[in-house]
Amino acid sequence: MLKLYQSRLSGNAYKIRLLLSALERPYERVTLNLGAGEARTPEMLTRNPLGRIPILELEDGRTLFESNAILTYLAEGSAFYPGDNWLRAKIMQWLMFEQYDIVRPLARVRFLISIAKQKDKFEAHIAELQEMGRKALGHLDRHLADEDYLVGGVYSIADISLYAYTHLAEEGEYDLGAYPAVRRWIARVETQPSYVPMITD
Repeated sequence: MLKLYQSRLSGNAYKIRLLLSALERPYERVTLNLGAGEARTPEMLTRNPLGRIPILELEDGRTLFESNAILTYLAEGSAFYPGDNWLRAKIMQWLMFEQYDIVRPLARVRFLISIAKQKDKFEAHIAELQEMGRKALGHLDRHLADEDYLVGGVYSIADISLYAYTHLAEEGEYDLGAYPAVRRWIARVETQPSYVPMITD
């Protein structure tokens, strides 16, 4: 059985859970306490030398890390990662946008404000990141103004990847009301039959 090493508060791990649910793939979930250093024990560093989660352990013991790499591996051969080269390239384009333009300004700000509770200490840094984040959300909103989903009009790993941290943006004090197309897209993702909420235990 697949084994997913994860943290409950990680959007990157949540992506994997969303896809595994959509694929109806059984898996074992191993939840780590990142604050206690559980991702950096000698045993865990054999699975990912970078000491980060998520990590997917395959049935044969091989491990894969980096969330979007895991998504593409799991989605191969499914409707969530179509065979058409153009559509795959467009999906990859969004996965790269997510890592560069979404994760840093949205996930980092969320962490500093809502998890670490260090808003005052990092006020200037947060303001800089939020400016970047608003630009990214604006780009996403313009694309979604005439599209139900990010690529080819269908739900794919591009949507799963970007949804994970975008739907949490308000925990980083972003006003999603300023991005109506993004809000409608979030609602569409949450109506997927396979949808699971981020915190489940």
